[in-house]
Amino acid sequence: MSSLSITERLEILADAAKYDASCASSGTDKRHSRDGKGIGSTQGSGICHAYAPDGRCISLLKILLTNHCIFDCHYCVNRKSSNVRRAKFTPEEVVDLTLSFYRRNYIEGLFLSSGIIKSSDHTMEQMTEVARSLREDHGFRGYIHLKTIPEADQDLIARAGRWADRVSINVELPTEKGLAELAPDKNGTRIENAIAHIGNVITEAKDARKRFRHAPRFAPGGQSTQMIVGADAANDSQIIGRAGLLYSRYSLRRVYYSAFSPISEASAVLPLKRPPLIREHRLYQSDWLVRFYGFSVTDVQNATDATGMLPLDIDPKLAWALRYRDSFPVDINAAPKDMLLRVPGLGTKAVGAILQARRHHRLRLDDLSRLTRSIAKIRPFVITANWKPTLLTDRIDLKKRLTPQSVQTELFT
Repeated sequence: MSSLSITERLEILADAAKYDASCASSGTDKRHSRDGKGIGSTQGSGICHAYAPDGRCISLLKILLTNHCIFDCHYCVNRKSSNVRRAKFTPEEVVDLTLSFYRRNYIEGLFLSSGIIKSSDHTMEQMTEVARSLREDHGFRGYIHLKTIPEADQDLIARAGRWADRVSINVELPTEKGLAELAPDKNGTRIENAIAHIGNVITEAKDARKRFRHAPRFAPGGQSTQMIVGADAANDSQIIGRAGLLYSRYSLRRVYYSAFSPISEASAVLPLKRPPLIREHRLYQSDWLVRFYGFSVTDVQNATDATGMLPLDIDPKLAWALRYRDSFPVDINAAPKDMLLRVPGLGTKAVGAILQARRHHRLRLDDLSRLTRSIAKIRPFVITANWKPTLLTDRIDLKKRLTPQSVQTELFT
């Protein structure tokens, strides 16, 4: 029996869970608070906010089962050699906490991860038991995301998906070299094999449900992963390439990027400073270009500089457009959708509105200004019924003219 109270352990294990960025929700039903209170509450340790694909803000209890760990990953605050306060919950305690928070309308689900205690299989069994008990013993219908352990038996990992809405396995670092140097207890091939196994089971479950109405579901929210940015020497081009391979090979729902944050009593092999937070932001922007804007991985990699890094002062789409100026200007009234999506400043909704509106009349520059807030950014790259840029894309100072004067300096800290 732990000498620490539930509240003390919750504080420790909620704080330890904050480093995992892959906490997002999908596949849940909308719920409404009848008295208008509780939803989105930030009171109490462990409550975090994630966003569903439709934009809903979802509150989750985000905790570790334990921060004890038999692994010694250099970048992890919970590593075996770290001098931190240790705590652990039993599966029953996590179940009780989840139900208690849920009944108070503080949360809509659970995100559960863990350090490795005793063995990978033992830890995975305990985490899976939490999800099983919530679903089967208590009829819990809220969202559950389990962070699975690639070193565990594949059948145990697969079992987690029977009760979880989403499962995830962190690839940790972008390169095999970085993983070998900073996480010697982990194996990149084993991690990818575990991701592949889950992907296959998800696909099989979806196919079965198409044929048999009552076939068991399996992780309907898919699987995600996370890469740490800035802990090793991997550049943005390598990170983008790795993410592209993960998407294409395993049909992941999301790849998350987490800027390395220096930890107390850090290993000498780690950098002394964290990378700029805006670097993480640029990687997310590049991720969206591939997922929603029709850019190939190579296209986005071509937006990096000679060192393989994305520029921090402009977004990746503008960086690509400035490098490939001969692709512009684009005629708003005639260009296909894939080229409209490449125009800096035009988002997917604006492009959809353009395609709809131009069926009825030729669009002018003032029409375009009503569809977007970035008309100054767009003008050098488009032709409308009453506008054609004159050598704007040939200007040497075009990048400077399009770079915001007030840089969000807080992103660099």
